[in-house]
Amino acid sequence: MFRKYILPIILILILAAVDQYTKYLVIQNIELNSEIPLLGDVLVLGHIQNKGAAWGSLAGKTVLLLIITVVVAILLCRLYLKIINNDKFKIVRYCFIFVLGGAIGNLIDRVRLGYVTDFIYFKIINFPLFNFADICVTVSMFTLIILFVFKYKTEELEELF
Repeated sequence: MFRKYILPIILILILAAVDQYTKYLVIQNIELNSEIPLLGDVLVLGHIQNKGAAWGSLAGKTVLLLIITVVVAILLCRLYLKIINNDKFKIVRYCFIFVLGGAIGNLIDRVRLGYVTDFIYFKIINFPLFNFADICVTVSMFTLIILFVFKYKTEELEELF
């Protein structure tokens, strides 16, 4: 029971806490709209307030973003419970945990502040600033896509959905 129910909740809370702590450090130590080079012009720590979703999309639509986040979280929890006893979906379960941890980290910002604090910037390619929660969500979603395309057969995916 612990490994299937309690541990995932603990992991989700740890991921959300790491996200919130890194954002706290940024808010306390980096002036808004400023940058601190980490690796020259390659990797920079910055500090912006993102009032939208990825790349600032849906800016100012906080309520819509909150609704989307809650709906996705509920769906992921339902899917997680559906595959909880199926070991062939173990990696999928971990991806769900990371997506939920990241989603909750950004959800906390949106509810508490009305925006998300972003701070990691790959300046050399002018990639939009992002945060730890974004990494959790993006890497997990990319992994899920790879798994769904290359690992699982159609019949197996029907079990999932």
